[in-house]
Amino acid sequence: MESDYDELDRRLVHALQIDGRAPFSTIAEVLGVSDRTIARRYAKLRSAGAVRVLGGVDPAALGAVLWFLRVRCAPAASVAVAEALARRPDTSWVSLTSGGTEITCTVRTESEAESETLLLTKLPRTPRVEGVTAHSVLHAFYGGPESLVAKLGSLDEDAIERLRPPPVPIRPGPVRLDDGDRKLLATLATDGRAGLEELAAVTGWSPTTVRRRMTELRERGVLYPDVDVDGRLFGVSTRTLLWLSVAPAYLEEAGVALAGHPEIAFAAATTGPTNLYASVVCADQRELYRYLTTRVASLPAITHVETAPVIRTVKRAANRP
Repeated sequence: MESDYDELDRRLVHALQIDGRAPFSTIAEVLGVSDRTIARRYAKLRSAGAVRVLGGVDPAALGAVLWFLRVRCAPAASVAVAEALARRPDTSWVSLTSGGTEITCTVRTESEAESETLLLTKLPRTPRVEGVTAHSVLHAFYGGPESLVAKLGSLDEDAIERLRPPPVPIRPGPVRLDDGDRKLLATLATDGRAGLEELAAVTGWSPTTVRRRMTELRERGVLYPDVDVDGRLFGVSTRTLLWLSVAPAYLEEAGVALAGHPEIAFAAATTGPTNLYASVVCADQRELYRYLTTRVASLPAITHVETAPVIRTVKRAANRP
């Protein structure tokens, strides 16, 4: 699959990671090609499912809780249970691991009551589910607004600076979403490059109001630009989940070190049987072995490492399968 893409594709995706809503004319100027070339390349990549520009939402900014779930079930039931989980609007990254006997997914719950309902009532009573382990995210070391593409991209510092949008001042504080906000975020979760006129039609607001509200949501830390990329575009195809135990005194140090590894797409401190989670992408099993025996082996105070190779991803990011 890697041969299906070229360096211009990768440079375009890196540009979109820097500013997902940048005009094609701006990207074309920085990359030294025509506007039509960029528009054509983006349309091709998007239709092939190789890249999607999204409007990401930080659950913590809304007071929500992010959970990593490990759902164990009989092999014959795993696909059906995974597909049922993927249909839920609050799930992402639904994957089959461990030979198909375990499903992992990310779930966002809006309240403690919702968490209890999901974890204590709904999932345990699902037919053919044999057990559920839940890890809530305490602190993300890498992920969300920080994308793996930033580590894999090949644009130089001059190009990055030319593409980087003006910084948005962060104004933390409670955020209340109304129906218009939810429609706005839902549309951006599907297409982060949706135009102001389209967003105005969805929300019932004027384009000026849409622009102002998007800026406010970014300032509040709710909305951030995101890029969902097929790793094969950058030559990585093996995704493995790591569940690590670290002595509490070294958790911060280990998490920060892990976040700096070029193989890490996401890393977070969690509750549960283990306290450090990571999503690792490598070119192949050989590279994974090298990573585990060098970078992971050098992390401080690691007492336990469990690897769970992903054999199938049923649902990515925030999209429906």
